[in-house]
Amino acid sequence: MAFGSTPDWFHIGDDESVVWESRPHPITMGSRLPVGIGVAIAGILVAGWSGTGGVGLLTLLGVLVAVGGVTVVIGRYLVWTNTRYVITTSELYKKRGIVSRDVTQFRLERVQNTSLSQSGIGRLLGYGDLTVYTAGSGDPELTFERVPQPERASSRLSDQLENVAPDRSTV
Repeated sequence: MAFGSTPDWFHIGDDESVVWESRPHPITMGSRLPVGIGVAIAGILVAGWSGTGGVGLLTLLGVLVAVGGVTVVIGRYLVWTNTRYVITTSELYKKRGIVSRDVTQFRLERVQNTSLSQSGIGRLLGYGDLTVYTAGSGDPELTFERVPQPERASSRLSDQLENVAPDRSTV
């Protein structure tokens, strides 16, 4: 999504603009992605090897295994590509879902605290979790999981929170 375009799952006002958007780090696709690729390749090899003597049960089994592996790969990719995080000048959005959608949204004025956490692997690979807490709740309201370049996302969010800070004193 380019900053100039607005997807159909959120609407921004005339005086609002997108300051940061991302999807999770590709590591989010998890170990099932390479396993799915391996299964698909194994199925193709079995189907190709057994298909040299005609189409038999082993060939069909190889094709089914390959289709299963490809299905896993496509599923993981779709989950990853259909998860989006957006920070605008006045709101936060988190969208998940392939067939159905789950969009979490709230105004920046509600944000009380934020936290950024990175595991050792996360620091090495460049991802982390950005968690947002709102006033009156000790539980996280929203977490952007495995965000690439989390320091950048945290900085953009902090900048926007500073911009709405004068408005907080009048509420």
